[in-house]
Parts: sequence; structure tokens; C-alpha cells
Amino acid sequence: MIVIDDTLVSEELGKIYFSCDLHSCHGDCCVEGDAGAPLEEEEISILEDALDDIKPYMTEKGKNVVEKNGVFDYDIDGEWVTPLVNDRECAFVYFENGISFCAIEKAWREGKIKFQKPVSCHLYPVRLKKLKFNTAVNYDHWEICNPALIKGKADNTKVYQFLKEPLIRKFGEKWYQKLSEAFEQKSKKEK
Repeated sequence: MIVIDDTLVSEELGKIYFSCDLHSCHGDCCVEGDAGAPLEEEEISILEDALDDIKPYMTEKGKNVVEKNGVFDYDIDGEWVTPLVNDRECAFVYFENGISFCAIEKAWREGKIKFQKPVSCHLYPVRLKKLKFNTAVNYDHWEICNPALIKGKADNTKVYQFLKEPLIRKFGEKWYQKLSEAFEQKSKKEK
């Protein structure tokens, strides 16, 4: 475990090779699982305010779920998550050439909204867990991402390198620099 400010970072982020391979996994992380994507409290109001600009990119089923139930639901732990269609796919998913994509991110890419997507989605395969005094930053092992492990090894990209942008988005540039330096030092010691 690496301690940076008030975070406890799993060393797996600096050991595991990872680079998303959408053509192999088809974005299945958006359509598989037992709950929607974790949401932070402020993201709920952002999604509510931006919903009219996101809807044109959503599937009809996704729109129906959000219109009926709102932009968030609760998981079994009582945490906020994106709602699901048929207890399976995220209500904000859309499909293109057999690959799952995020309607929120599409609206952002097209300049319709200023919010890229929930930070938990941006950070995946990293999951955050709030502890009493810290936030745990862990790698989430899921066989859906096995193609990303192969591509990451081929690209020589570790999890923390692949997730540089979302890690900076969540924790800041200085935090990321500390993380990067910690992993570089560990790598030198192991050689």
C-alpha cells in the first residue's frame, strides 16, 4: 500500500499492465455487473441538470428508466449508482457497432455539456472506497478486462499510467506526481 495524502493506493496500480481494448471487450463494463456505476453526490445534480442534453444519445429503454426513476439508484450498500435497464446495463449506455459507449461522454465530446462522465467510470478499473480517515484506491479484478491486461503488456502501460487523466481529475496533478514518483522508486528498488 502506498500512502499519498489521505489516500491508500494499492501497489497493483503500479504492477499490473492495463490498456482498454474496446474491440475485444466491447465495453462490457457498461452492461455487466450487479449495480450501476458509483456516483458522487454532486454528480447527481449535474446529471439532473444536463439530462435534456444527454437524452438524445441514450437508448429508448435508458430514457424510460431515467424518466421513471431518475438519474440515480441505490446499490445493496445504499450507495448512489447509475440506474440500470433490466437490472443489467447502465441507463446511460448506447451501442455503436456492437460496442457499448457512454451517452454522457458523447454529449460532453460534442460540446453539449461540461461534465465528461461519472468519475467512477473514468477511473475504471480502479474503484475508490471511503474509509474512516482515508480513501482506498484499488484495482478491480474482472475477467471482462482480460483483453486490457494483454494490450497493456504489449503497450508497456501500467494501470496508473493508463488512468493518468482520471486520477488527476479526481486527486489533482500534485497527487498524481507523488504517485508516479512512488511507483518509479519502487520499480528501481525491485531491479
